[in-house]
Amino acid sequence: MLRRGSKGEEVKELQKFLGIPADGIFGPRTEKSVKEWQSKNGLVVDGIVGPSTRNRMGFISTDSNETVQKTKNGLVVHKHYLPPHEYFKGPTKKEYIFLHHTAGWNNPYNTINNWGRDNRGRIATEYVIGGQSIRGNDDKFDGEVVKAFPIGGYAWHLGGNGSHYMHTHSIGIEICNFGQLTDGKTYVGTLADKSQIVKLKKPFRGFSEWHRYSDNQIESTRKLLLHLADRDNIDIREGLPKLIKEVGVKAFDFNQDMYEGKIKGVISHTNTRRDKFDIFPQQEMLDMLTSL
Repeated sequence: MLRRGSKGEEVKELQKFLGIPADGIFGPRTEKSVKEWQSKNGLVVDGIVGPSTRNRMGFISTDSNETVQKTKNGLVVHKHYLPPHEYFKGPTKKEYIFLHHTAGWNNPYNTINNWGRDNRGRIATEYVIGGQSIRGNDDKFDGEVVKAFPIGGYAWHLGGNGSHYMHTHSIGIEICNFGQLTDGKTYVGTLADKSQIVKLKKPFRGFSEWHRYSDNQIESTRKLLLHLADRDNIDIREGLPKLIKEVGVKAFDFNQDMYEGKIKGVISHTNTRRDKFDIFPQQEMLDMLTSL
């Protein structure tokens, strides 16, 4: 139970969930934010995170009491779970890993919070990897890996494709990134810092300028893929990594066999959707994937 006066990592996770400064101290501001959240969600408004509030929030793990885990290869994973009604518990056997980017800002906790608040249903990915602010003024979450629901669970993250099986038997990884740029600006008009811009040798899906995946994001993606390969017995050399070795950047194009679920392993959303832009073929990303 968390209440005014509580301290520690669980309080930090609570504060991140609520979108307030995370200092690990349950003070008046945290209590006020809890009460506001309880009121909006039809709970007893007492400012105490007891069993009912904790369960509805879903931010505390159900596969471990820890809110932070460290994998065998040294990757730190923060748990920030969606409310239980925002994902499917499963479990299902995972055979595919899909790489996405959020087309949005750098804070992975806000990404998950927005999924929990929207009205689109159970749309989410298991993992979100934080990034640098596209303005170049904030790298607090750069490379931070956050887990949105328990092992074995799943949520919709692929949209229309040729295989329903992939929806329920895949792991999604979202990298916080805005994607394609036009004259250095995002689709919402934000001007990108020069350090955040990648110019491709050849346009990808009609765009030459892109929001750069940071070195920390790419390294966290590498470690996470290796962890998932071990956890779920997925051959991460198959799919996109193998195709890159065969055809280079064309590996990111739409692929009919991937669309139909015939190729397993690591896949980009662009492989199964002609209308998607995640992920794009940044050279450092290619190098990482072919090194697996």
